[in-house]
Amino acid sequence: MHVRPSPTPASDRPRSPATQFATTDRLSDYWRFYWAVAEAQISRWLPRSPSRLLDLSSPDFQGTPRAVAAGHDVVTLLPSVDMAMRRPLTLVNGRAVVPPPAPRGRLRHVVGDSALLRTFASESFDGVIADNRVLSRHLATESSMAEVARVLRPGGRALVCVDSVVLGMALLAEQDYWPELSHAPSADVLLVPWPDGSITRCFTAEQLTEVVTEAGLELEWVKPRTVLSASTVEMMLARDPRSMARLVEMELHAADSDDYVGVHLVSSVYKPH
Repeated sequence: MHVRPSPTPASDRPRSPATQFATTDRLSDYWRFYWAVAEAQISRWLPRSPSRLLDLSSPDFQGTPRAVAAGHDVVTLLPSVDMAMRRPLTLVNGRAVVPPPAPRGRLRHVVGDSALLRTFASESFDGVIADNRVLSRHLATESSMAEVARVLRPGGRALVCVDSVVLGMALLAEQDYWPELSHAPSADVLLVPWPDGSITRCFTAEQLTEVVTEAGLELEWVKPRTVLSASTVEMMLARDPRSMARLVEMELHAADSDDYVGVHLVSSVYKPH
């Protein structure tokens, strides 16, 4: 489903939850909670033994240091050499390398396209981390998922995070795309414009499962990243700033339900032997 470019929102239009989500300051209470949940989820997902992982989640993904500290060797893709040069890097065999944040694992930065993994040989990684909505920004998600499957070794696993149809429909409603919104629940492919002019692809749990299966991977589980609303989180933290750990634990239990109501879906998949 294709939608027309996003109009400039009226300055006096009240901000809906979708707009607040799209423009929220990442230092806010909700975003601190969101990333705490993401780190807890990736800690649960990481392999138990030291492994070689490929991270496609963008340089600012906060779960990568957690993987390195757990003893894994992580290769992170950067979109440009300029971004690599802004980091304290050294060059080894022409590739940018970052000193590891912990002595147990290694972190290496390589410039490349996260949609086309031609730099890497087939079956060269034990795991792939495609978090931070990266596959929603790749509108041809099937091709990107096929590349993930190619570089995974048999038995390897991938962690995937995408925008949900719940978020997509909220954004369409906020921007007065009522004709498109009426067809959104039944659309085979839902492409949604954001206030900043970008476009992402949104998924139901069933659609994400279908993309995974077509790539030759098997689904382990799919769940919302967060269920608790931003207003609930901010209200509880305002009452007790020390309640973050309890909120994260509450969220992890809530996300284990079958009710896919979150703005993002997180899934774990594996490559059969």
